[in-house]
Amino acid sequence: MRLHLLAAAAALTVALAGCASSGGLHPDGTPIDPASLKADRSLASLSAAAWPATDWWSGLGDPQLDALIAEALHDNPGLGVADARARAAQAEAGIADAAREPGVTGGAAIAGARPPAALLGDKAHFALAKYGYASFKWDLDLWGGKRAAWEAAVGQARAAEVDARAARIELSGNVARAYARLGYAFTQQDLAAGELKRAEQSRELTRQRVAAGIDNQIALKQGDAEVATAEQDAALAARAVDAARSSLSVLLGKGPDRGLQIARPRLLAPVALAVPPNLPLDLLGHRADLVAARWRVEAAGKDIKVAKTAFLPDISIGAMAGVVSMGGNNPLSLAGRFYQVGPSLSLPIFDGGRLRANLSGKDAQYDLAVAQYNQTLVGALNQVADELSALQSVQQQLAAQQRAQDAAQQAWELALQRYQAGVGSYLEALVVRQQLLAANRGVAALQAQQVDLSVQLIQALGGGFQPQAGAPAPFPSSSPSHS
Repeated sequence: MRLHLLAAAAALTVALAGCASSGGLHPDGTPIDPASLKADRSLASLSAAAWPATDWWSGLGDPQLDALIAEALHDNPGLGVADARARAAQAEAGIADAAREPGVTGGAAIAGARPPAALLGDKAHFALAKYGYASFKWDLDLWGGKRAAWEAAVGQARAAEVDARAARIELSGNVARAYARLGYAFTQQDLAAGELKRAEQSRELTRQRVAAGIDNQIALKQGDAEVATAEQDAALAARAVDAARSSLSVLLGKGPDRGLQIARPRLLAPVALAVPPNLPLDLLGHRADLVAARWRVEAAGKDIKVAKTAFLPDISIGAMAGVVSMGGNNPLSLAGRFYQVGPSLSLPIFDGGRLRANLSGKDAQYDLAVAQYNQTLVGALNQVADELSALQSVQQQLAAQQRAQDAAQQAWELALQRYQAGVGSYLEALVVRQQLLAANRGVAALQAQQVDLSVQLIQALGGGFQPQAGAPAPFPSSSPSHS
């Protein structure tokens, strides 16, 4: 007996010594502390403002744009993709939650058979085998692995939900930008028509001067070239209007005829040049991509815990009861009864390194999630600073261009006065008119760029994303540890 006990103890010692171990495995990723990303100098000259409202586009001053964004948010088919992914992630969370609960199953079967006479001789005859059973199993989850798996699935579901909201925010911004491009295209079309009219008038006056012997064919051919160039610009401007309408049709989820129904946009008013206070830290809760990235880091950390608990003993409680009968011709006769109940214990000992490889993979996935979060955070903060810098530059350019426009307008008026007074020719006035049209074109381009950058700034600040209760807190400086 003592020999048997010693052998059992030795076998247990060897088994425990050879158990799979998670020692030496750990993730390396560390989320960036937002406070360490300095932006005071880049944002020093700006006044504080509130975060963008959920319906920020109403501040651009065009009811037609409000209606188009509402239509896009209702009909754009691309939103269904994000919504389906969110529902799939929620279903996965439901599966993980159900795995934490006890399970009860049942079954029954009946089969008839006649064994070969060569085996049983005269005893071989047709008989029925019948049984029914019910079983119960509950994993005690002593180490919290199943709970961690559920929390990881919930984190992924939250991230997918935020992605769906982000898709709507991106869509609203894209509609606003496409609408602004449509307005600019109409302005360009007007300017191109004005330049074509000026070029045709100039060519006609030059033709008259050539016919009168005042000018030569060179000047006339130059006029022909100006008219041809102006006609090309007019065709390009018309195409730009069609392209802008087509892009809006796509964003609205409608056919190309929908774009033809959109009236000419109003001149949109750009947003004020301002940013909310405490930008680096508060940006975490106001940008959907950052919130989703934080949820994914949280989920990846829970996955590490799940992988770690796989190294530990697993205890579950199970029970089974049923009835069985062999032979007889009555399919409802179940005379025999059986049952069993008791706990079970499992412990990984030799697995060829599968558990360590799985844990190493979860560590890598955590590091990947952290790296993506860090990249998104750095990119988001620099995007805000860059959009603000671009807006400041455009404002300065626009102020200078408007002075040039004013000067060109005054020159045009003086040229007309000289022509009406008989001092100068209308051909000279048309040359000045060309300068005014060029100045108007520069102002229109900068105004359109200002509106576009304003929308991009709103998007960089989160596009009206509203943080919800239960979002993960800013990350600590350390990563999940396990030894």
